[in-house]
Amino acid sequence: MVLDVNGVRHEVITEPRRTLVDVLRHELRLTGTHVGCEHGICGACTVLLDDRPARACLVFAAQAEGARIRTVESLGAGCGGPAGDADDGGGCGSGAASPSDPGPDGKLSDLQRAFREHHALQCGFCTPGFLMLAEGFLAERPDPDRDEIREVVAANLCRCTGYQPIVEAIETCAAQRRRATRTAARPDSGKEK
Repeated sequence: MVLDVNGVRHEVITEPRRTLVDVLRHELRLTGTHVGCEHGICGACTVLLDDRPARACLVFAAQAEGARIRTVESLGAGCGGPAGDADDGGGCGSGAASPSDPGPDGKLSDLQRAFREHHALQCGFCTPGFLMLAEGFLAERPDPDRDEIREVVAANLCRCTGYQPIVEAIETCAAQRRRATRTAARPDSGKEK
């Protein structure tokens, strides 16, 4: 089968019963997606399938063939995330080893920076899932209120942060993205004065 992961096509030979999280971690060596409960409850394995959050432990790898798969490694600049342009084929999937590590070009995404600034990660085990959940949510709902963010993050489990820093990080990132969009939309933006 061929999987499109972080903008890179990977030919994979695996058993039909293998889950997407297992193929990502063991076949493709993208270890940023964590395995937690293996029952779809904790959210540590959340990835984006065609821009929508999905639990990689509940999806067979074969089911993801033909879909655009994004893992936490895609969040650094240069991988088609908000921090940069689409990948040039250089291999976005080989970048970040952990959720607080930079992408292939050495930069954190705006969402990763917001998590760092708000101390929204402690042990870091749940962070990749929260980052991908938030990335998918903000793409669908760029102007969320605090209650909507709380409702979304309740889908994933964290034992360390108490959730409030995660909510604040997502709220800050959403506000920054809205400001950047408004600035870019102004006719005089980008002109030197």
